[in-house]
Amino acid sequence: MEQQFKRNIMITGGAGFIGSHVVRLFVNKYPDYHIINVDKLTYAGNLANLKDIENQPNYTFVKADICDFDTMRQLMEQHHIDGIIHLAAESHVDRSIRDPFTFAHTNVMGTLSLLQAAKTTWEALPEGYEGKRFYHISTDEVYGALELTDPEGIESPFTTKASSEHHHAYGSKFFTEDLKYQPHSPYSASKASSDHFVRAFHDTYGMPTIVTNCSNNYGPYQFPEKLIPLFINNIRHRKPLPVYGEGLNVRDWLYVVDHARAIDLIFHEGKVADTYNIGGFNEWKNIDIVKVLINTTDRLLGRAEGEDMNLITHVTDRKGHDMRYAIDSRKLQRELGWEPSLQFEEGIEKTVRWYLDNQDWLDNVTSGNYQRYYEEMYSKR
Repeated sequence: MEQQFKRNIMITGGAGFIGSHVVRLFVNKYPDYHIINVDKLTYAGNLANLKDIENQPNYTFVKADICDFDTMRQLMEQHHIDGIIHLAAESHVDRSIRDPFTFAHTNVMGTLSLLQAAKTTWEALPEGYEGKRFYHISTDEVYGALELTDPEGIESPFTTKASSEHHHAYGSKFFTEDLKYQPHSPYSASKASSDHFVRAFHDTYGMPTIVTNCSNNYGPYQFPEKLIPLFINNIRHRKPLPVYGEGLNVRDWLYVVDHARAIDLIFHEGKVADTYNIGGFNEWKNIDIVKVLINTTDRLLGRAEGEDMNLITHVTDRKGHDMRYAIDSRKLQRELGWEPSLQFEEGIEKTVRWYLDNQDWLDNVTSGNYQRYYEEMYSKR
């Protein structure tokens, strides 16, 4: 089967939030590529995210654990994999605080398993690493935190066509690709370790690797433990909106489709052994995000705009809660010509509308019914 395809690309974690957008983009954009989606289908993996492309002739789903080295090696040999886009990871900070072992196992040992399987498979080929690529997706959280030096916001030094009226920076420093790692949570520590392993495999074995570090993503198909889908759902049901502390922590937000576009570009045109930051040039205080979500959701539900502000509930702050993340992605803009396509207000409008228009998806996820989809879909095959 692989002989009919120009490339055979394994995407790990492809049933997750970001992964499903990357899988969809590659399956639709590259009909001459065979896309093999490998996902363990833990709580955050949802095959219903990919219903629209699940029967495409250039798409294959494999339920497997990236920590299973033998299975990963067999898959790479069986499908003649020449590219790996590695997104599979435990990613929720609150869960990492409660269960750091799972994060170390999946994010560190899982990445090492994939690296070693790729090394073993590719080194045995006559051409070796030629034409191969191992692309590891990481997070801006590995850099630690930035000071909130101007809580009222200053004019951002970045310009982009996606700039919006809310074009603030909350300090003069930003995460750049050469910044020293200073992870503060078990999640970011596990991702930092996996990043180091990826770079070590290039430096030691010559493996063609790339690492990207991205800011907070938002958009359709995000598991509703994360702030934006959780709060949209809570506003819909008029449930409390739990805001850590005073909600003054600042994050840089990127629409997930723009992240998928960046991954596509970097996979094909990025320099081997290089690192690229991907960000939205788009800083928001958490409390301001919550207010935008309330206003937008209320309006789209036909309620008075701001009617549900009373749902905001301040709760005890998260342990080790980083104050500010802000990505400098000018290198990606300068070298490869990428920049975000949507203004934040437009992206939030699209996102809220999607969740309200897809309440069955949201109800299935929050009830746990989505986890039966694999058996229903694949037991017949």
